[in-house]
Amino acid sequence: MKKLIFLTLFLATTLNVSAQFGYGFTVSNDIYQRYTNPKDNSGEYRGSGSAILNFAVGPKIWIGGQNVSFSLEAQAGIGLLSLAVKDYKGLGAAYFPILAKLNFNGLSGMDKEGRQGWYIGGGLQYFKTELYGLNDKAENNGVKRDYYPTYISQIGYGFGLSGFVGSGFIRAGLHPDNKSNFFAIGIQADFNRPMLKKIANAASQL
Repeated sequence: MKKLIFLTLFLATTLNVSAQFGYGFTVSNDIYQRYTNPKDNSGEYRGSGSAILNFAVGPKIWIGGQNVSFSLEAQAGIGLLSLAVKDYKGLGAAYFPILAKLNFNGLSGMDKEGRQGWYIGGGLQYFKTELYGLNDKAENNGVKRDYYPTYISQIGYGFGLSGFVGSGFIRAGLHPDNKSNFFAIGIQADFNRPMLKKIANAASQL
């Protein structure tokens, strides 16, 4: 992690931009997501999926410049209608992704001009399916749903302007020990409050 922060600051200096710090929040909607729970002895189907109604929100910080930045974010999300179509056991899912990202060009979150850009990141995500309770049949068969971790990576492409960033992304993850995995495609919006405030103050002087 320290090496990644150092690399970001080095790139920002090399590209002749002053390092800045930003803070704000991020919101996302997974248009589609799919979970595979860890292997167990129940013999029950381990998958669960959901479309559209998957919302997440959380804090985010940035450090860097207008061409490249490093960011940290943590979200809490809920999939309202997540279920196993093949073998229904319950409804809903909760997920908690924690990500470190390298952001380039328009997605740096520090750029005043409107530009396209991209990012790449990685981290950890905890999830739990059948959030609203297992049915009696699954529970009697030994199915247990706790919060399980997966190691995740995420790539995104989009557009940024004056502290606002909008992007589409693909996120995938797995855990080699518990054999769980995760996949999602979605859209995300980030809001860098200091940058947005600067633009608002400048506009008020016009």
